[in-house]
Amino acid sequence: MNIFLYYFFFDCAIFYFMNYIEQEMPKAGDTVIVGMSGGIDSTLTALLLLERGCKVIGATMSLWDGKLPEGVNIEELPPSCYSPAELKNIEECRAFCEQHGMEYYVVDVKQEYQDFVLSYFKNEYRSGRTPNPCIQCNATVKFGAFLKGLEKLNVPFDFFCTGHYAKIVRPESGLFGTDCKPCMISGATDVTKDQTYFLYRIPSTILEKVRFPLANITKKEVFELAEKANLAAAKRKESQDFVGEEFFDMIFSDKPSVPGDIVDLDGKVLGKHKGIEHYTIGQRRGLGVAVSYPVYVQAIDAKKNIVVLAPNDALNAPFLIADNFVWPGNIEPSEPVEAMVKIRLASRPVKAIIEKYVPKEDEIQDFCGTSWKVTFEEQQRAIAPGQSVVMYKDGVIIGGGIIAKVGK
Repeated sequence: MNIFLYYFFFDCAIFYFMNYIEQEMPKAGDTVIVGMSGGIDSTLTALLLLERGCKVIGATMSLWDGKLPEGVNIEELPPSCYSPAELKNIEECRAFCEQHGMEYYVVDVKQEYQDFVLSYFKNEYRSGRTPNPCIQCNATVKFGAFLKGLEKLNVPFDFFCTGHYAKIVRPESGLFGTDCKPCMISGATDVTKDQTYFLYRIPSTILEKVRFPLANITKKEVFELAEKANLAAAKRKESQDFVGEEFFDMIFSDKPSVPGDIVDLDGKVLGKHKGIEHYTIGQRRGLGVAVSYPVYVQAIDAKKNIVVLAPNDALNAPFLIADNFVWPGNIEPSEPVEAMVKIRLASRPVKAIIEKYVPKEDEIQDFCGTSWKVTFEEQQRAIAPGQSVVMYKDGVIIGGGIIAKVGK
């Protein structure tokens, strides 16, 4: 494959065209740990690696602390990451590993999950922001505390694999005009199952040993292969992300909600809210106000303890300011860059210019680390502070950060 890298400028932005090399999957004889959840994706991942001749070790994170919401029937709870379903998941993973002669470990990361995910989830909502616990969990727990726990158990491995739909690639030429060629995350073959948005904060140093064996397989093929292999996981329901709504009140029970005003853009009081943690940007239902036109949550002001409603058009914004950025190999661009960006998992990628932002004197304290301005080619709706803006070039993640402010 020929190496090529062209630079040209348009509206002060640098355009990078780059070839990437997909990193090799584990080969026969390699020792591979598979992060198993009991679901079809991770179970098939383990089976495919066994068929390749790898020495496969199964491992599962233990997150649930045994607490249940009052009055909830344990049998009626939908499967999720943080729930009693974990007990059955571990049972099924252990049975699969025993059946296939694999070592199996359960790593207790309950405290880390409380500290880095649940506490973050509560604090963000109470700050008037919309958190993304799955992104936080991947960066700090699943590809952080979990791997450290395995190291403490003296479990050696060549690769760590999961059932995510993504690819690990490396640029043929240095990133952003440097000599650095870090491992980076690229989209999977099955674009309908792409999970790269959730993975963008995993450091390149960790990605060196990470592989996603389902990178080039569609979800349909996964079901077909699992059914052909008669995997029990093929018959179970897909789990939902993070926690079910049944756990929401329990998670926030450490302190009472603080009611406040719901206002319009002019500050006119329209009603009362039950606590800002119950609202998200773009929300329309469950607002409890009577207005003669459709209104949506346009902003949440934690300092004033108010929820601001507005007509749909008022939710559009031409740019955002983000901070707490991560870059592959910790290499950030020295000039403005054009890229495709996503402001939430389900959003359509849109072209944007990303450039460093110099905070005004009265807003320096509002940002964590270097802040960047992301200006969209077309205005975006319902941008939510606390969510992530993730940047793609040629389908590969070149960076991302946490949305701090929405432009007007």
